[in-house]
Amino acid sequence: MATTPQTSLHRVEAYERAFLMVSAVMLIVFLGALTYAGTMHDVHLPGAGQRIDPRAIYKTPPFDHPAVHETPSGDVEAVITAQAWIYLPTEIHVPVNRQVRFILSSADVIHGFEIIGTNVNAMIIPGQVTQLTHTFRTPGEYRIVCHEYCGLGHHTMTAKVIVQ
Repeated sequence: MATTPQTSLHRVEAYERAFLMVSAVMLIVFLGALTYAGTMHDVHLPGAGQRIDPRAIYKTPPFDHPAVHETPSGDVEAVITAQAWIYLPTEIHVPVNRQVRFILSSADVIHGFEIIGTNVNAMIIPGQVTQLTHTFRTPGEYRIVCHEYCGLGHHTMTAKVIVQ
């Protein structure tokens, strides 16, 4: 049986309708997944947060004294600054089984902050204060690396966390 131009046209229209339906269903599923993640799991884009002048980072508390310290309420805070191609301090000591709040900012460009062997992973943006928490359950030495290309010395940008 020979196909006529009209039959071919109907076949093409049927394929187009099917493609449009699949596309519409995928859009609805993806929007549903985003809505579910945003409402049920509190997944969201980072807000403006605290901002500082990156040119004056070393004169701005708490970045004027980057170190690990215990707050009056007993919390452990690790204040860390990033600049090409070093983290300050380069070595921090934190207690095991205590929540540590990392307070981070950059003096120059965007840097990454990843503690190998943990789920700690963040971007450090100049002028923005990044905060995240982690509880180290196992004593040992953990390496911090920059996972965001920051220039020629990027591969040397490391530090370490010693959990005691």
